[in-house]
Amino acid sequence: MRKAINNLRPSGAAEKELLRHEQHRAPMHSESWRVLRIQSEIVDGFENLRDLGPAVTIYGSARTKPGHADYKKAEKLGKLLAKQGIAVITGGGPGIMEAANKGAFKNGAPSVGLNIELPFEQTPNPYQDISLENRYFFVRKLNFVKFAFAFIYFPGGFGTFDEFFEVATLVQTGKIERLPLILVGKDFWKPVVSWMEHQLLEAGLISPEDPKLLQVVDSAEEALKLVQKAAKQQRIGKVKR
Repeated sequence: MRKAINNLRPSGAAEKELLRHEQHRAPMHSESWRVLRIQSEIVDGFENLRDLGPAVTIYGSARTKPGHADYKKAEKLGKLLAKQGIAVITGGGPGIMEAANKGAFKNGAPSVGLNIELPFEQTPNPYQDISLENRYFFVRKLNFVKFAFAFIYFPGGFGTFDEFFEVATLVQTGKIERLPLILVGKDFWKPVVSWMEHQLLEAGLISPEDPKLLQVVDSAEEALKLVQKAAKQQRIGKVKR
């Protein structure tokens, strides 16, 4: 399996510099070069992932330890997906990302890691057939969404919820197709869905159909069945059924 790596090591301060307050903005010529670097990073992702084939993106905490039930479940799901010919995309780090990559690695479909340099927690795991590095979160998020036909969320923290609500908003607003959002772990996700139904919906802040975008399951097998159903509905080839 090919392995694509961006050899330009990202600066941990790159995104902070881009987003800092206007009065501290860098000179215009510096900003222009940054735009070109962003463009280069986008092209790098598109070029290396365009022939990936059917893929799902799996999100979850970087802090989940090997041996934890969620880690084992994510590893099992990665393996099940790969054996069905479905590539697995993660953020490339430890925890749930490592587990899903580990399950998929050398099991029939590419195991992809979209790595990013952070001050802590983000160390690339060794179970990646295709390994890309991003300077910018928003470029990384673009690739998470562009190349997947389903999105699977394990329990996680701020990052997982950020990625969850962002994709949910894209689906809700029609910016992307009505792709499945699969939440693995009923004990963790049911209170979140209940909060949406009893706080957001009752207050008129979301529409009655919005909570129906989410599908909560408890096992790797249940998640796989929903992915297979989505592949059939979207007429995605190369997926074993």
